[in-house]
Amino acid sequence: MSAWLRNIWEEVGRPLFLRPQRVQFAALCTRRHEDQDEVLLITSRETGRWIIPKGWPVNGLDGLETALLEAWEEAGVRADAVDKEPVGQFTYDKIFKGGTAQSVLTRVYRVSVRELADDFPEVDKRKRQWFSPAEAAKRVQEPELQALLRQM
Repeated sequence: MSAWLRNIWEEVGRPLFLRPQRVQFAALCTRRHEDQDEVLLITSRETGRWIIPKGWPVNGLDGLETALLEAWEEAGVRADAVDKEPVGQFTYDKIFKGGTAQSVLTRVYRVSVRELADDFPEVDKRKRQWFSPAEAAKRVQEPELQALLRQM
């Protein structure tokens, strides 16, 4: 019986509980509109749930540059000003094709939006919409991202 338990631990338990955390970089895209702060949310490609632009590290780019690239590709964001340091972070479980999941730590950079392009790489794959920070917090699923949005 102990060989069976050891095998279960090594093949199932250990990878599940001791899995390494991966890192992504995200853009918290904001604007001032009619004297109110607003946050840009986009839909995910797979499920259509509301998220902020984010992606995996890109060779040759730092976290902020990666976040800006994702904001452009996924939402057509042209930045006005950016915070050089992350304003926060959140974790979520990324579900991959085939059903496997991995914990992802996402570092979030605030990006002030100058304008939104009508034509951008993922224009046909996503919707985008401006929300108040409070409403955006209600729309996203990740509790730590909700808390970050409520602090705005």
